[in-house]
Amino acid sequence: MCGSVGKSAGRIFYLFKRKIMASVNKVILLGTLGRDPEVRFSANQLPIASLSLATSSFRRSAESQDRIEETEWHRVTLFGRQAEIAQQYLRKGSRAYIEGRLRTRKYEKDGQTHYVTEIVAEQLQLIDRRQDSPADGNFSDGNSGYAPSRSASRSSGYSSGNQYASQPKTQNAFDDEEPPF
Repeated sequence: MCGSVGKSAGRIFYLFKRKIMASVNKVILLGTLGRDPEVRFSANQLPIASLSLATSSFRRSAESQDRIEETEWHRVTLFGRQAEIAQQYLRKGSRAYIEGRLRTRKYEKDGQTHYVTEIVAEQLQLIDRRQDSPADGNFSDGNSGYAPSRSASRSSGYSSGNQYASQPKTQNAFDDEEPPF
């Protein structure tokens, strides 16, 4: 695995250096939900789910050599079918793998400007197995909207038809006046 990561990073560096690729905005998280997903709907009825995902890392204390856990909380936003899947299968304490991109946006409330940094999920994979979850637990919006990946569609019985394909992928599919959490 290290060899493939090194080659991949080398290729990205080459493309970036040659200005073929302008930049990379990729976030990968494997963590635990801190609360049940909160789902709301945009003006055009697109489901939007907000997750609070915790990741932990460990370090040694300089003085006592005790192992210290450091937890980081991440705001994750899912759209369309992924939002529906999160609502159906994820609960507080569930573990999930998320791939996405980092986004910072601002909104005004009571005359004050607030900034929110969040991960916009492009792929969701369920780590915990539940009786009613798809066989491989892998959901991705792919390149054609917000639908489960083909492998998830085959194994889960979900339609491969994309009911959200006509919905544009918007940077901000919700009202800026209210924060999405």
